[in-house]
Amino acid sequence: MSTILNKLNWRYATKNFDSSKQVSNEDLNTLLEAGRLTASSYGLQPYEIYVIKNEEVRKELRKASYDQPQITDASYIIVLANKPTFDDSMIDDYIANIMKVRGLSKEDLEGFSKTMKSTLLDLPDAYKGAWTSNQAYIVLGNLMTIAAEMEIDTCPMEGFDKEQYNEILGLTDKGLNAAVVLAVGYRSSEDATQHYPKVRYPEEQIITHI
Repeated sequence: MSTILNKLNWRYATKNFDSSKQVSNEDLNTLLEAGRLTASSYGLQPYEIYVIKNEEVRKELRKASYDQPQITDASYIIVLANKPTFDDSMIDDYIANIMKVRGLSKEDLEGFSKTMKSTLLDLPDAYKGAWTSNQAYIVLGNLMTIAAEMEIDTCPMEGFDKEQYNEILGLTDKGLNAAVVLAVGYRSSEDATQHYPKVRYPEEQIITHI
């Protein structure tokens, strides 16, 4: 079995973190860079990544997370915040960034800009929010895989009050919405879940070759 498959079998949704063990700044920065480099539709990255270390903030977030201990016991909490809606400024900013990085002119990118605007801007807000949330989940999957490769434990979390998160972190004022949370740290030796056999459907039941 390849190393990456071994790591994916090793990982699990950690329920109890060892609060005495901290993820190093170097390893955290590697994870965050992996998040920044994650693919997104058109490359637009319609989300932001919040790293929560502050203990007082995390106590408030734990209350908004139905008192789940991962929020305060993990080394860090990463909140992936999507844009629930957007306008042409998001695309214009992206085009400006491409111009800067690749040394292209606005005219060079006019067709690409029009394609994005014609595809995305007329979507209802509900569809825009669902689309940007989906992009954030791509980041989530990448972070979990890279963390497993580094033998850092994670727990993806949807069990939280988004409105409270948005208020505590000031996301609404920034045009953002808490999409999903990832607790990052190291498993406690007392977390019995780590010893459970991994339950997945067999290949012939979930994979179809055509």
